Amino acid sequence: MSGRTPDWAVILMWGCLAVLLLFIIIPLVSIFFEIPGAGASSQTTTSSTLSAIRLSLVTSTASLFVIIALGIPTARLLGKRDFRGKGIVDTVVDLPIVLPPAVAGLALLLAFAPHSLIGQFLLRYGVILPGNIAAVIMAQTFVAMPFFVRSARTAFEEVDPRLEMAASVLSSSKFFSFRKVVLPLASRGLVAGGILAWGRAMGEFGATLLFAGNLPGITQTMPLAIYLDLEQNIYQASFVSAILIVISFAVIASTRWVMARR
Repeated sequence: MSGRTPDWAVILMWGCLAVLLLFIIIPLVSIFFEIPGAGASSQTTTSSTLSAIRLSLVTSTASLFVIIALGIPTARLLGKRDFRGKGIVDTVVDLPIVLPPAVAGLALLLAFAPHSLIGQFLLRYGVILPGNIAAVIMAQTFVAMPFFVRSARTAFEEVDPRLEMAASVLSSSKFFSFRKVVLPLASRGLVAGGILAWGRAMGEFGATLLFAGNLPGITQTMPLAIYLDLEQNIYQASFVSAILIVISFAVIASTRWVMARR
């Protein structure tokens, strides 16, 4: 008796999956192999490295608050209202996702540099954004905002309109029904979008470099520290890169866990 004919399509799919996984895993694991041992750990925890880690955590968290404050009303409007030009607005909101980070950084620099109209106005009050921690938060918010808005919009669209109508009838105000009924029902998408936006802000490099600069202790985040350390200390760059890999993995895993919950 002849054996069963192999399913070449299935074999091909598994083969492609194996190649893809190896293509991703091997470079990432190579970073961990470059981290020095415990005897040289003091070389990887310099004050500049700790400062970059601290600054990344502070700025990405601050940008997340800005993203949530602006993103929830925007997502609610885009998810529940139809208006003229909505397609154009959708495109503009999503544009930073595909926009090269260098272009985003240059755009922010030209818009808010001291020689620009906005920059000249801020300069009257002694505010110079480039080279300031505020520029880091602005760059992170610019590139990470669409990730939250897209997820929040989908979450609001999935809320049953009948529940919203019943809540608006029974509650004393629309804001009360939104806060007590709509937000809890959309909480999964909001939390998942917030995690993704925070992770994207944490890993932002190009826009931050062009707009805020790479000033240690002032605007140097973890990705910028890697860029600077790459020419001076490969072990320190690998150490910071490993931290970002762990954070990135935790972000994806947390997002999947939140979306899988009922």
